[in-house]
Amino acid sequence: MYRVELDLEGRILSLETGKVAKQANGAVWVQSGDTIVLVTAVSSKEPREGIDFFPLMVEYREKAYAAGKIPGGFIKREGKPSDREVLISRLIDRPVRPLFPEGYHHEIQIIATVLSVDQINSPDILAIIGASAALTISDIPFMGPIGAVRVGRIDKKWVLNPPYKQLEKSDINLVMAGTEDAVVMMEGDAREVPEEDILEAIEFGQEKIKQIVKLQKDLAAQIPVIKQEIKPVEKDQSIALKVSSLAMDKIRQAVYLAESYPDKVEYQNQIKKIYEDTIAGFEEEELEALSLEIKEAFHKTEREVLRKAVLEEGRRADGRGPKDIRPITCEVGLLPRTHGSALFTRGQTQALVVSTLGTAEDEQRLDDLQGEASKRFMLHYNFPPFCVGEVEFLRGPGRREIGHGYLAERALAPVIPSNEEFPYTIRIVSDILESNGSSSMATVCGGTLSLMDAGVPIKAPVAGIAMGLIKEGDKVVILSDISGIEDHLGDMDFKVAGTRKGITALQMDIKIKGITRGIFTQALAQAREGRLYILDKMAETLAEPRKQLSRYAPRILTFYINKDKIRDVIGPGGKVIRSIVEETGVKIDIDDDGKINIFSADEESANKALRIIQGIAQQVEEGKIYLGTVKRIVDYGAFVEIFPGTDGLLHISQISDRHIRTVTDELQEGDEVLVKVLEIDKQGKIRLSRKAALREQQGHSNK
Repeated sequence: MYRVELDLEGRILSLETGKVAKQANGAVWVQSGDTIVLVTAVSSKEPREGIDFFPLMVEYREKAYAAGKIPGGFIKREGKPSDREVLISRLIDRPVRPLFPEGYHHEIQIIATVLSVDQINSPDILAIIGASAALTISDIPFMGPIGAVRVGRIDKKWVLNPPYKQLEKSDINLVMAGTEDAVVMMEGDAREVPEEDILEAIEFGQEKIKQIVKLQKDLAAQIPVIKQEIKPVEKDQSIALKVSSLAMDKIRQAVYLAESYPDKVEYQNQIKKIYEDTIAGFEEEELEALSLEIKEAFHKTEREVLRKAVLEEGRRADGRGPKDIRPITCEVGLLPRTHGSALFTRGQTQALVVSTLGTAEDEQRLDDLQGEASKRFMLHYNFPPFCVGEVEFLRGPGRREIGHGYLAERALAPVIPSNEEFPYTIRIVSDILESNGSSSMATVCGGTLSLMDAGVPIKAPVAGIAMGLIKEGDKVVILSDISGIEDHLGDMDFKVAGTRKGITALQMDIKIKGITRGIFTQALAQAREGRLYILDKMAETLAEPRKQLSRYAPRILTFYINKDKIRDVIGPGGKVIRSIVEETGVKIDIDDDGKINIFSADEESANKALRIIQGIAQQVEEGKIYLGTVKRIVDYGAFVEIFPGTDGLLHISQISDRHIRTVTDELQEGDEVLVKVLEIDKQGKIRLSRKAALREQQGHSNK
């Protein structure tokens, strides 16, 4: 058994191997505090033949027993991965995927299993570190190791891996992964933080990452492992040369004609025709034996042409310059019965985004290792096959849809008003109608417009932009608003969302070994420039939230009553509150502090319920005159309800100035009478007088 440990800001991070899961190529027991994650890495014995992609599978799973819980529902065992597990699986996959050798086609499976959780040390960070460590100590070829940290800032001080509760106070939540020399992945959210602060966070995190990388190297140094030998695939260079001679000039011509048709489908049709012409230059026997090599050589030729055009001439596949943003159009209110809707189009990326307002009953209930909670703001992203002109079965959301939706949700969350300011549950749905790059950032822009169209008083509009990178040696070009082909053939996908004031969310993935501070600085500055341009375009359509909610949105009235009156409003066994709901058709939510929310489909019903509750909750005052209703007559007097749920005794002697033999000589049940509160005794019983009320009223009339 081998073990190493590191003191990180007063918390011990330990890596251990050789005790469990010894049949995996690599297995590491990662622990910090009482949080433990077991991460395994397994490679297939033989490479997969006939593929042109890297077959990596990453699975992150949380065991309910890790937090001392039993899964809820009818099936008392862990089932399909939750959204959180999918998101963390992606978080592990993205930094390790670029660090495998080109041409390595063995199937790799990484499984991270959370075995114990202490609510202080986050298992997602440990899972990323564990994945890197398991690959590093295994015989699997891996160009790591990498370290991972979460950076927060509380009271203007940088905090490493802040616990969950502290994150609520932090204005930055940034997860980073990187090698000793550079960052390879970032994802996080912020509360309108300036770009220079993000750069400081990156520098702080990178220093800690170096220590974690060294820890893994110390562990690997103890273990005598021989890495798998990668046999270089012998390729006939004549194939690549022949493909290049047949296709390069035609591809270059297609790129240079792009200004005439800056259209994804047209460009794809041109490339498809060039490919067909290229393979027509080969003999049938060659095609059968070398089809994969020919296809690979063709894509490399296309990549070379497109990248060279950017690096040498500053010219992109659709004719734009490096900083140019595709044409933008915005439309709001196009769906008449929804609460808020927007259609955001940027080039050939189009998002139909709809906001729906609901009540507290519509909040999402969460139950995971962090405990039970509720969520009042949700964003769901859908990517139907027609948006890229394809035919596929419609199934539930995949990992990509969950990830893109979560990024857009994080971008908008900092500007959503608090529950006290706006006591609605908010759900945004983004349906991508057309896609040619950066549909998640189109979702952010459309989400802002749909929220404002719904009348949600957001703190500021948010826009998003995707930045790209072409890097060959010392030559570097940053691209604004990348299209799909630039994402595919470029070196970086860096999404940045924010307001005019600062950044609210970011996500970076790269295909090279790392990004330097200089590139970060330039990319963030160029992203801000593009973001402000997009915000200006959005403002031309709708600059601020509408003053009134949609007529179809539910109405919520919020007010407070004395806590002592809560039981009166609820009534014995809930009798009173049920009667109010039946009479008005509203929904009523009562908090222990006396806060009451009334949810209704229309204002009239909400106001009616408000009047009833205020009547029940108002305090009786001695000496005050009320118009009450006779509810019950007894021999010695009558019980008069002075407001709903509160009545007092009107003694027979206090009914009239003249002597009466029976109460019914003057009063009948249901009569409305003026009464004055004479006394409220220690038991809360109320003594009323009709004659005193009549005398006082007569006195006022005489005056």
